[in-house]
Amino acid sequence: MRIVITEHAKKRLTDYRQTKVEVEDILLAAKKIPGKIQTATRFRGFRSKSGRFFDIVVKDTITGRIVITIIGK
Repeated sequence: MRIVITEHAKKRLTDYRQTKVEVEDILLAAKKIPGKIQTATRFRGFRSKSGRFFDIVVKDTITGRIVITIIGK
């Protein structure tokens, strides 16, 4: 499955709450979600390699799974 990270989500990675969350962490988290997501849905409780917890909002489209935003804890 193709994972697409929006520009908004990439920009959020530079914010304080998302520090130490890397693009690789986001890709791994998005791949772990089973099934097909019809509407934008928030998934909670992922952990980055650095130990930072975060949530992601994703939606599946014809082109692949889109990561809309990242919310750091």
